[in-house]
Amino acid sequence: MADAAALNEALRLLRDCVPEERVISRKDILESYARDETPDISGVPDILVFPVSTREVSQIAKICSRLRVPLIPRGKGTGVAGGALALCGGMMISFERMNKIIEIDRENLAAVVEPGAVTREIDQAAKQFGLMYPPDPSSLDSCSIGGNVAVGAGGPRAVKYGTTRDYVIGLECVLANGDIITLGGKYVKNATGYGLIPLLVGSEGTLALITKIILRLIPRPACVIDMLVPFEDIGSALRSVEHITAAKIVPAAMEFMEEDALRLVTEYLGAKMPFPAARAHLLIELDGLTEEEVLRQAGNIVSVLKLNENDIVVAQTEQEKERVWRARRSIREAIARKSPVFLAEDTVVPRADVRRFLLKLKSEFSSRNLVSLMFGHAGDGNVHVDVLKGDMPLDEWRAMLPELKTAIYRIAAECGGTISGEHGIGFLKKDHLPIVMDEYTLQLMRKIKQAFDPLGILNPGKVV
Repeated sequence: MADAAALNEALRLLRDCVPEERVISRKDILESYARDETPDISGVPDILVFPVSTREVSQIAKICSRLRVPLIPRGKGTGVAGGALALCGGMMISFERMNKIIEIDRENLAAVVEPGAVTREIDQAAKQFGLMYPPDPSSLDSCSIGGNVAVGAGGPRAVKYGTTRDYVIGLECVLANGDIITLGGKYVKNATGYGLIPLLVGSEGTLALITKIILRLIPRPACVIDMLVPFEDIGSALRSVEHITAAKIVPAAMEFMEEDALRLVTEYLGAKMPFPAARAHLLIELDGLTEEEVLRQAGNIVSVLKLNENDIVVAQTEQEKERVWRARRSIREAIARKSPVFLAEDTVVPRADVRRFLLKLKSEFSSRNLVSLMFGHAGDGNVHVDVLKGDMPLDEWRAMLPELKTAIYRIAAECGGTISGEHGIGFLKKDHLPIVMDEYTLQLMRKIKQAFDPLGILNPGKVV
């Protein structure tokens, strides 16, 4: 925990460089920043500060470095791995007010943004110029780009377009001692020295504080359609994914929901879903430069999967698309309503091993009499595994969690995968890294942390 005298001195020094109304020590406000969307975990910061410039971030870091006060960066608080929680107290630095979309550069196909900018708003700003920012995490309406960069967030469109790390071409960062560095720029190629940008993307605020981001944009597809395809079981749905991939068809997104997830989200939405008798759904997004091209892709999928066109939904209008995506986008809320305490995992395996992975997990959960829901990105192998506490006593639930997580991660490793595809490691998964990393690799990561943050003040207790 942070030293009380150091915190008092930090408060005094902060008010010399940040206006008093943006330095918070009121307990009720601090407690509202004690949680993100990670179930059943919290940590109250001792001080909360809202910078509005890189200069202020630098000054804040210098104060924390001088006094050895932990400094925890936070975006919009949509993380689910405990990565933005002040678990050891200290100072939380919220980037909510550094939320500008500074520039959409049409000539260089780039966006310059501050870390607090909302992901959806960046894409909408690019849309005005016929451009697109492809990464689309399910919380894109509320999550910040800084948080996306912190964890290397993905989303449904990763199957075709990749994840956040594929679009970050420049960063402005503040180091733990307050120094400001600039990396990359609006250029396509960069073979200059070590690749520090890929290192910082996914570092979860443990190496530096990101204050400006340059993103690569791409031309926006002129036509997008969605297909909702029902199946009699999850095995059939996932075999169909394998057939689509083997046919060299590359959808923009390919999502799956299994029976238990469909049942729960139907109950939550209180509305009849398409194909209520189905025990699995595939949601396939197709895009291209022309309607003819996209409809040809759709026809190829119908042919490859031997589908009856009357037994699928093809959504072309915005209203139709909203209807078919509504269930997928609502799963997290449905789970939280059903069981406010639950385990949320985002393991990833090779695409061809998703079916084997799911069957092994279901067997494991059944043997423990646990209720589980599975959904996610069938096209890129990123499976969201949610286990509900339900009526289980809280102490029994907490005692079981370490063993349960180990079982999930072990099965993912057995299927050639790893323990996080897009949510990050944060606090929740750090103790399980040895399942998928050897000790030499872990020591190397710790040495990198030491090089960037020798005092260990940046987001302590996270990742490594």
